[in-house]
Amino acid sequence: MRMTFPSAVLPDETAFPVLKAALAAGVNPEDADKVVVCIKSGVVDMKTLLIDGSPETVRRLVADANRVLAGRKKIYVFGVAGVDPKVPGEETVRALGELVAAGEIGGIQLSEVGAATIRRAAAVAKIDMVGEEESLWATEIFGNGVAETCAELGIPVVAHTPLGVRMLTGKIKTLDDLPPGHHLRVFPRFQPENFQKILDLVAELEKLAKAKGVSPSQLALSWVKLKSKKPGILLIIPVAGARSGERVKENAETVNLSEEELGAIAAILESFPVYGTRYPAPGMKLVEF
Repeated sequence: MRMTFPSAVLPDETAFPVLKAALAAGVNPEDADKVVVCIKSGVVDMKTLLIDGSPETVRRLVADANRVLAGRKKIYVFGVAGVDPKVPGEETVRALGELVAAGEIGGIQLSEVGAATIRRAAAVAKIDMVGEEESLWATEIFGNGVAETCAELGIPVVAHTPLGVRMLTGKIKTLDDLPPGHHLRVFPRFQPENFQKILDLVAELEKLAKAKGVSPSQLALSWVKLKSKKPGILLIIPVAGARSGERVKENAETVNLSEEELGAIAAILESFPVYGTRYPAPGMKLVEF
C-alpha cells in the first residue's frame, strides 16, 4: 500500500526491486510464480472515508480487480477494508461467499472487526483471513477476544501496521519528521499531548533492542511473530511496509526473544501506555475497536 499511496507513488524501477527482495528474503515461502494477491477494497471515497460493503459494490469491485488482473493472477482473498455501518456484515460475507463459489475469488477476509462480528461472519461463510492492527502500540486483539476467536475458528490474523506507522522503527523523533500536510499529523497519537508519551515508549524499546544488538524494527516484528507460539493463538502474520530492499531484508529477519526479554517488553508496555485512538474520529467509525 505504501508503494501506491496517492501522495507518494513509487516508480516501477524502485518498487519492483523491493518486491523481488521480499521474495529473496523468504517473506513469502513460495517462489515468484506463486505470489498471492490479497485485496482489501470497498473504500469509495478517501476524502470522506466512505466505505461501501453492499453486495452490489463488492461484486463490482471484484469484477474490476479481475479485469485488471486479466487472468494472470487469481485473487487469493478479498474483503472490505473496514466496517460499513450501513450494511450488515453478514450481507457482505454472503455476497463474498457466492463469489468464492463462482471462482471469482479464492477466499474471504475481514478487516478491523471484533470477535462477535467474526463469529457471525463465520456462521455465514468460511473466513480465510482477518486483518487487524497489531503491534507493540496496538495490542487490543489480545484482550478483546479477537486472537482467541480466530484461533478457535482456525483463521489466521494478518497484523497490519506492525511498526506503528514507522514510530516503532525509531526513525521519527519529532513531529517535524513528518512532512507538512502529512495525513498522520491529524491522528490523535501524533498530537503534541500524546506524541511525547509515545516517544518515551519507543525510547525504552530502543534501549532493549540496542542491548540485544538488533534494530527496533526487528524487535517489534519478532514480538508479533512470536505471539503465534503462545497457547491459544493460531497464526499471526505481520505485514510491514518497506520502500527498499535493505529494509525488506532487515524486517524479514526474526530474532528470538527470551522469556526474560518478553517480560521486559511487557513491563515497558505497562509503564508507558499509548495515548490517543488509532484513527481520527471519522476513521474510528469504520473499525470496531
